Amino acid sequence: MDALSRAHLILDEVAQRTLADVPDGTVLFDAHTHLGDDIDGMRGRPDEMLAMFDQLGITGSFAFCLDEPDRVPAFTAANDRTLAYAAAEPDRIVPFVRLDLEERPIEEAIRCLDLGARGIKLHPRAQKFSVGDKRLDAVFALAVERDIPILIHGGRGLPPIGDHLAALVDRYADVRLIIAHAGIADLGGLAGHFAHVPGVFFDTSLWGVIDLLDLMRQVAPQQILFATDYPYGRGPNQLLLALRAATVSGFSDAEIRGMLGGTALAIRDGEPIPTLTAPRGVNALTLSLPLARIHQYISMAVPRLWMRQPDPAGGLGLALNAAHEANVDGVPDADLIRRALSVAAEIWEGIGEIDDREESERTARPARMLIHTADILAVTTPAAG
Repeated sequence: MDALSRAHLILDEVAQRTLADVPDGTVLFDAHTHLGDDIDGMRGRPDEMLAMFDQLGITGSFAFCLDEPDRVPAFTAANDRTLAYAAAEPDRIVPFVRLDLEERPIEEAIRCLDLGARGIKLHPRAQKFSVGDKRLDAVFALAVERDIPILIHGGRGLPPIGDHLAALVDRYADVRLIIAHAGIADLGGLAGHFAHVPGVFFDTSLWGVIDLLDLMRQVAPQQILFATDYPYGRGPNQLLLALRAATVSGFSDAEIRGMLGGTALAIRDGEPIPTLTAPRGVNALTLSLPLARIHQYISMAVPRLWMRQPDPAGGLGLALNAAHEANVDGVPDADLIRRALSVAAEIWEGIGEIDDREESERTARPARMLIHTADILAVTTPAAG
């Protein structure tokens, strides 16, 4: 069996293990997905996304376009495609309108909302605007008027945004705001402003489980929403990330059910949001040294892996060596970590020889998912145990 086939078998095993740990009665819902074609070459397709949902039992998602080649003017064509995808799958795809502040944002928002959009997506990094931009007032006012959520990029590539977002929320107190990627652009500032602020949420669409653990110790469990960031992120590793972080943080079954879908469904349906409780979480992690080394070496390799480039520093090989040590030591999940890294490293050996970008991405994706799985397990296994 070739390495890609073995990769998918391991990912199926991860999915089965992860789903077995999901509390009974959970309704899974993904709070952050993209459909379309990004200028960076990434592609999101409804059939692929829904197949992922079927595998994991995800009932639906908030969905919006990518930073499309035909985004001018005003993301009109891309927003229309999102609306068409949702019309074809109305029970599973909840469409958001993506806006560019430079191109009639309110007009485009109203047009799409009147056609069935049920939320607004803002991306200050991609569309190159400041979160302090006064034009956002009209967007937030419209969201309050129409009683719809706003999802805003809060990940890499931004300066601290907490103060500006807090000022907007103060002016538009009834807004429902989802901060993407756990707000890692300004995690401490955002958590400091919005911990226990009803109507402000953070999604789990990110790579680093340590970032998510840091968020969970600062904000209420009811403020955290499971998300994959499809097509950049996928299951089962993104579901594993959210579930393992919540388990380490001491979430109750009810809080996990809310994070994995219940709260997002309430946002979708305009229902009352669960009462916010005290933050959970841990202030420190204790890792066995082999697992700490695995995390360290994966961190060395990840930037190259996202660029689909060879790993000249040998981070994957070092992580795999540490995984062998952890397996000998009887560390929980060490065998799964070792197998995931072994197959990923085998796939990566030939990644630099693939010239076609789409083929390279198809090959790299399961390897990255295995590496991400290994990292999540390395960081959370000791605390979870």
